[in-house]
Amino acid sequence: MSLPFYQKLHDHYDRSYHKDLRTTTSQYQQEKKRSAIYTHGSTAYSSRSSAAHRQESQAFSRASTAASYLQQGSQAYSLGATEYSLGSEVSRKAGSAYDYGYSHGLTDSSLLLEDYSSKLSSKAKRAKKSLLSAEEKENVPSDYMVPIFSGRQAHISGITDTEEERIKEAAAYIAQRNLLASEEGITTSKQATASKQSMVSKQSTSTLQQEEAFEKKSRKVAIREKAEQLSLRKTLEETEAYHKKLNEDSLLHAPEFTIKPRSHTVWEKENVKLHCSVSGWPEPRLTWYKNQVPINVHANPGKYIIESRYGMHTLEINACDFEDTAQYRASAMNVKGELSAYASVVVKSRFAGLVLFRVLLILFLLYPVAVTPYGYASKFDIHFDDKFDVSFGREGETMSLGCRVIITPEIKHFQPEIQWYRNGVPVSPSKWVQTHWSGERATLTFSHLNKEDEGLYTIHVRMGEYYEQYSAYVFVRDANAEIAGAPATPLDVMCLDANKDYIIISWKQPAVDGGSPILGYFIDKCEVGTDTWSQCNDIPVKFARFPVTGLIEGRSYIFRVRAVNKNGIGLPSRVSEPVAALDPAEKARLKSRPSAPWTGQIIVTEEEPTEGIVPGPPTDLTVIEATRSYVVLSWKPPGQRGHEGIMYFVEKCEAGTQNWQRVNTELPVKSPRFALFDLAEGKSYSFRVRCANSAGVGEPSEATEVTVVGDKLDIPKPPGKIIPSRNTDTSVVVTWEESKDAKELVGYYIESSVVGSGTWEPCNNNPVKGPRFTCHGLVTGQSYIFRVRAVNAAGLSDYSQDSEAIQVKAAIGGGVSRDVWPDLSDTPGGLTDFQGGMHEASRPTAKKDALLGSKPNKPALPSSSHKLGRTAVSKVSETVQEELTPPPEKAAPKGKSKSDPLKKNHIATATPSPPYDITCLESFRDSMVLGWKQPEKTGGAEISGYYVNYREVIDGVPGKWKEANIKAVSDQAYKISNLKENMVYQFQVAAMNITGLGEFSAASTSFKCEEWTIAVPGPPHDLKYSEVRKTSLVLHWKPPVYSGRTPVTGYFVDLKEANARDDKWRGLNKAAIKNNYLRVQGLQEGVSYVFRVRAMNQAGVGKPSDLAGPVVAETRPGTREVVVNVDDDGVISLNFECDQMSPNSKFTWSKDYVSTEDSPRLEVESKGNKTKMTFKDLGTDDLGIYSCDVTDTDGIASSYLIDEEELKRLLALSQEHKFPIVPVKSELQVEILEKGQVRFWMQAEKLSGNAKVSYIFNDKEIFEGPKYKMHIDRNTGIIEMFMEKLQEEDEGTYTFQLQDGKATGHSTLVLIGDVYKKLQKEAEFQRQEWIRKQGPHFAEYLSWEVTSDCNVLLKCKVANIKKETHIVWYKDEREISVDEKHDFKDGICTLLITEFSKKDAGIYEVILKDDRGKDKSRLKLVDEAFKELMTEVCKRIALSATDLKIQSTAEGIRLYSIVPYYLDDLKVNWSHNGTAIRYSDRVKSGVTGEQIWLQINEPTPNDKGKYVMELFDGKTGHQKTVDLSGQAYEDAYAEFQRLKQAAIAEKNRARVVGGLPDVVTIQEGKALNLTCNVWGDPPPEVSWMKNEKPLASNDHCNLKFEAGKTAFFTITGVGTADSGKYALVVKNKYGTETSDFTVSVFIPEDEARVLQPQTGNKK
Repeated sequence: MSLPFYQKLHDHYDRSYHKDLRTTTSQYQQEKKRSAIYTHGSTAYSSRSSAAHRQESQAFSRASTAASYLQQGSQAYSLGATEYSLGSEVSRKAGSAYDYGYSHGLTDSSLLLEDYSSKLSSKAKRAKKSLLSAEEKENVPSDYMVPIFSGRQAHISGITDTEEERIKEAAAYIAQRNLLASEEGITTSKQATASKQSMVSKQSTSTLQQEEAFEKKSRKVAIREKAEQLSLRKTLEETEAYHKKLNEDSLLHAPEFTIKPRSHTVWEKENVKLHCSVSGWPEPRLTWYKNQVPINVHANPGKYIIESRYGMHTLEINACDFEDTAQYRASAMNVKGELSAYASVVVKSRFAGLVLFRVLLILFLLYPVAVTPYGYASKFDIHFDDKFDVSFGREGETMSLGCRVIITPEIKHFQPEIQWYRNGVPVSPSKWVQTHWSGERATLTFSHLNKEDEGLYTIHVRMGEYYEQYSAYVFVRDANAEIAGAPATPLDVMCLDANKDYIIISWKQPAVDGGSPILGYFIDKCEVGTDTWSQCNDIPVKFARFPVTGLIEGRSYIFRVRAVNKNGIGLPSRVSEPVAALDPAEKARLKSRPSAPWTGQIIVTEEEPTEGIVPGPPTDLTVIEATRSYVVLSWKPPGQRGHEGIMYFVEKCEAGTQNWQRVNTELPVKSPRFALFDLAEGKSYSFRVRCANSAGVGEPSEATEVTVVGDKLDIPKPPGKIIPSRNTDTSVVVTWEESKDAKELVGYYIESSVVGSGTWEPCNNNPVKGPRFTCHGLVTGQSYIFRVRAVNAAGLSDYSQDSEAIQVKAAIGGGVSRDVWPDLSDTPGGLTDFQGGMHEASRPTAKKDALLGSKPNKPALPSSSHKLGRTAVSKVSETVQEELTPPPEKAAPKGKSKSDPLKKNHIATATPSPPYDITCLESFRDSMVLGWKQPEKTGGAEISGYYVNYREVIDGVPGKWKEANIKAVSDQAYKISNLKENMVYQFQVAAMNITGLGEFSAASTSFKCEEWTIAVPGPPHDLKYSEVRKTSLVLHWKPPVYSGRTPVTGYFVDLKEANARDDKWRGLNKAAIKNNYLRVQGLQEGVSYVFRVRAMNQAGVGKPSDLAGPVVAETRPGTREVVVNVDDDGVISLNFECDQMSPNSKFTWSKDYVSTEDSPRLEVESKGNKTKMTFKDLGTDDLGIYSCDVTDTDGIASSYLIDEEELKRLLALSQEHKFPIVPVKSELQVEILEKGQVRFWMQAEKLSGNAKVSYIFNDKEIFEGPKYKMHIDRNTGIIEMFMEKLQEEDEGTYTFQLQDGKATGHSTLVLIGDVYKKLQKEAEFQRQEWIRKQGPHFAEYLSWEVTSDCNVLLKCKVANIKKETHIVWYKDEREISVDEKHDFKDGICTLLITEFSKKDAGIYEVILKDDRGKDKSRLKLVDEAFKELMTEVCKRIALSATDLKIQSTAEGIRLYSIVPYYLDDLKVNWSHNGTAIRYSDRVKSGVTGEQIWLQINEPTPNDKGKYVMELFDGKTGHQKTVDLSGQAYEDAYAEFQRLKQAAIAEKNRARVVGGLPDVVTIQEGKALNLTCNVWGDPPPEVSWMKNEKPLASNDHCNLKFEAGKTAFFTITGVGTADSGKYALVVKNKYGTETSDFTVSVFIPEDEARVLQPQTGNKK
């Protein structure tokens, strides 16, 4: 990496850039090209070597001191740690000295070379030549290494083995050091060095003495030189400070560490502090990192303490443990840039202290070790020589694979770790294979080859922390058949399941059937310890699984399988591993060991005596496997089974019948699994199981669903699209599309045939997984065609279509890059799909880092081959095919091939069109980063990579094109290095797909290679859009490669219509967004848009990106969206389905548009056109936008947002599904039935036929019996329990527990205390009521009601009445006589009380009786009850009152209302115009009979207005109103005046007040005297009449009138003539009145004849 722009502007170079190594800048490279330091390819190497050189001498000089501490344990080890830390410090000072020499003009190359060149040893270094430039090495991070103190001897580089060589190295060191002295010192140094070198072979002691003498002299010279250097430095600093004042901007400078953190080695549980000091302006902000992850003190309270005081920054780690062993980084940042310093912390165990101390001292004493900040011997080079190649063997033969392993530097007594792998699985030594390591050569020997041994073999050599590996494929062909045409041997015979009753054996079908189809397989068994093999099946089985029965419990067996066809039986397979006929639980018990010896103590636990109980039915009976030969059942033991063992009986029944037959009549089953044979293929059966023990046979389990006897597993469909491609001179890479909807796929067999031969040969005898395989052993120059078939336990599929013919020869370029087939890059080597394994390549390699700052997706251990910039690969390599032809549309007949492949119809594919819009994304002094757009035409296949060419343009004349990359790059951006500064270049790009390399693009515009210094960021690139809908889409982009002076802080997105002018651009976001994507909303359907993105940093907004689009806003037909699903187990998943996929399409999931491929929280499963992403543990960390893209389609994608609300909803739904609850419509309730029975009941929303209920009372289960009756109605979901009566012991808690499949539920009712007493009392009451109702009784007890006539009616309803039933009414215990006889037809008895009043208060009672019993009902109408009734009566009266009426009287005007009758409890209030009336003699109120009135005497105009009468019934007032005004008043007043006058006239008129009789009977001759009072005002006039004729007063009849009041009528002697009708007439001006009377005169002698009654009228 070149220096940042801010360092160039201010001529300031960071001497600590990228960790603790003092790197060299680009300016160094220009000015010091002739320096020998750079000839080694890395200044870091020189710095390391100088530091190591100096430390070597110091370590040697302290060797004797270290030896003196040998017996002082911890002190000596502490010295070792000091030496280790000193090594780091020496390395740092060495780098500082180097920089100092350059900055002070010490440009003498010989001086620098001799002083700092690498001369650790005269022995030549075994170092590989580096292919990395100095700039690229700066980008390589220094991997953190823990020193090797793991108990084995560490391999340390730079160690010599003889005392003589050590002395030579010490002498060379002193000679180099003295070069810093003056000329005299230099001359002396050379002489001393020459003399010492001549005396080396004579006496080492004299050499050391001379070294000490010279050391004293040269030190004085060094001090003088140091003083001169300090003086020169002070002058330079003063000059630099003066120039800074002239330019204000120069005051700003990037961070610089004045004190760097040091590495530490500490004991476990101790604290450690890292210190550093940093300068810079503005003041830098410092952040601490652990293994590149920022340290969060809040996430680990008390673990880390970060402080910054007075420019000193500290990181304290408390109570260190092994997890704290890491690389720590201090990162300082300000506006001018960022700088980091590194330190390592190693935490060691005290237990291993003594061992480490001894090892350290031995290393110090024996070897002058070169110590680096990364530990001892930080690099090992591992090479393979005399390597094994692709190998071919045959079954039964022996084979050996081996290679020579060379490790440099070589350490005696320290051996590497060597591990062999087959298909990524470690190979363990066995009777079939053995491993050997001779010290130089590693071998793997097969004593007896089997087809199971076929695969990719890898040798993995590890030395310390470095490893290397090599791989090659081994092919094993079938042995010669004993019978001609017999099939080959099956392979991979193993046990799938084992228990007491059977063992299921599985195997893989062979690739060679002998020329005729395989009819089936025979399985043989052999008891371990014997040599007798017995055949397990009489009829060959076609399914590659078979349950072997008839085994003896506890014994072990081995198995083998033979294939059979019409020609005969083939050879047996390799035997399986021994398998014991035991249940898994029994195996675990036998493997376990007692944790403590027998103590003689017996613990007795109390258990309910369940012996002798017939076991219950088994549960969860299911058919776990069904083939045409057998059916396997599995179930769970019953919960109720006692303490003794149980056995099982299996029964079967043909579908549609009820004829159950026991299958195992003779031998009961002991395990909860069983295999059934002898079933008719094609028929349907149901199965059930019974349990049995000594107590008897239990009830059967629920029957299984109907199962059809036949293979449930289908034979897979044939693979498709077979494409061969060239690889080497003897191999071809074959790829294919995997079988669709294949279940339990074992793998694929590949066959090859020479074109025109018609003979097919297998390419592999062990099925391979994955859609790719390399076929070896082919003839160079020959043309071959290939076909593939899939295999699973059901059998082999049909053959695929034959591939196109391909000629075997090496591909151009010597190997296919994994970037050509990116879809195969997930498989190591890209050949087979063995989990964790490899087929051809040595180990996975990450895609090339095309962009700056890109990192591999997966961490890997450091390998010695990293120095070469590539990964060592085996001889079995992949190559690019020159031409690829698609497969034919129709498959060839089975066993035959088509001889003329040129005539086959195939899908047309082509190479892609050229990329376009080549732009420069960033430019450095010697490199440039290019970007381009994907070709418009992909050629019908996915783009797999790009190749870039460049050429120089001098004075407008372009040069020759040169290749920029040998390996294809997958990204649409690439950094081209090793360019010339200020040179103009042109570029062209070509794309590649599976068909081949397309045409190169036209030459780009010319770009000048120069350092960019602009402050704003460059343009974002690689704009893409997805999820296009009618109103929205999602726009993606990649950040700009060039970020400007400061990091990118956000982005702005613009859009416009595709045909609009440039001034129509409008921004979508007002504030910068930090994401690299944006969902664009509010688009208009059918409108075409284009988009662009601009990046922003602190300096401003950069130039816009290239356009994305045009794209039309529309939702295409058939568009589907991501759907969230929660299954029955509560697992949350996102699902997407696509119906428009091409054969090469794949689903890719992302979160916030970042790939989720390696996310540990997600699991993705894709099958066919459906994909599912499952959340392992959905939480807040999973919030975000999840999108699914479909590759090789026209942008099909969809997304789903999971925010906090959705997260809560999904978690609640997951909890509901994971722990389902039976939905309850009504909770547990209790009710009392008519006989006093108690009913407990609840209702569920829905119950299945398998629903079960447990009834719990006070935590104990109760069962149906005399006391409890239970009932479940599964149709309605009602669950009931009945009890006859409640007793004292029934007080407590009742619970109904529901179990319906996986769902559970319960409802509880607490009946304690007053609640229970009340319920018990009610139950007893209902019981008594039921007894009462057996005779005549009251259905409704006595009550009252007020009739419309305001009378009170007492009534009751009776039941169970007959003719003889009598009813009697009582009041206050006195019988009331009722006039009418009761009629019980309607069951109602009544008593009417008219004009109810206080006298009617009392206790009323009615009694029913006959010969069956009697019943009575009482009604108390006293106190409050009476008041309530009176209130109702008064209310009824008030409501019955008529409206107010106006009546005129002689006295005035009367207002009145008529009521049925009046009670004193009914209060009457009158008001006039809203004011209560004050009663007086003039205005009065009262009640007369049924009339309530208000009398207004002598009314005046003031009496006009609205009158209200309020009748208050005791609770409510009822009002009646009348308006006495206007015409109503006038009419009433006029009537009043008339009546008043009439009254006056009536009062003053003449009248006879009294005194005159009606009839007077008198004897003749008697005197008649009558007196009559009269009145009148004025006094009346009086006149008399007789027989309606006036009568005048005379002597006979004397008429007098005195004082105007009294009239006298006198007849002195009456005679018969006086008889007649008389009248008194009084008259005045007011009227006349006549009073008549009759006078009857009788003669005495006639008296006897007069009737007696006549005497009564006399007076």
